[in-house]
Amino acid sequence: MNELSINTPALLFPAITLLMLAYTNRFLAIAALVRKLHDEYTKEEDKLLRRQIKNLRGRISLIRNMQAAGVLSFLLCIVCIYLIFENHQAAAQLIFAGSLLSLLLSLIFSLIEIFRSTKAIDLELSDMELKERSILKRILDVDDEEA
Repeated sequence: MNELSINTPALLFPAITLLMLAYTNRFLAIAALVRKLHDEYTKEEDKLLRRQIKNLRGRISLIRNMQAAGVLSFLLCIVCIYLIFENHQAAAQLIFAGSLLSLLLSLIFSLIEIFRSTKAIDLELSDMELKERSILKRILDVDDEEA
């Protein structure tokens, strides 16, 4: 079995850090959107708003899981480096494998969250299209009455 060098798990540090920054930015953007939608929903209960809020609740849960798996991956990398430093190669390799699996899980949660976010955008666009059709129909009805 190949010996794991301390550089191998250290290579994941910048990648995990950048992922965590991206995840935090997504969380902050969604939190701002939740606050905005909550204010709108308290003023007027709307079916579309309720669907959007439900979607956001699921996305927040996914982001929490993304962050947790990312942090776990980061922690396992640190433990792996310590085990390499202490010359426990077999344990270091197992922990590094766990770190990679945790990072993979984090990325899978991220992919699912991306699909959910596009679903939310589709909801918004469908609402806009319905409003446009309604306006167009009213315009055409007015034209028919005038003719």
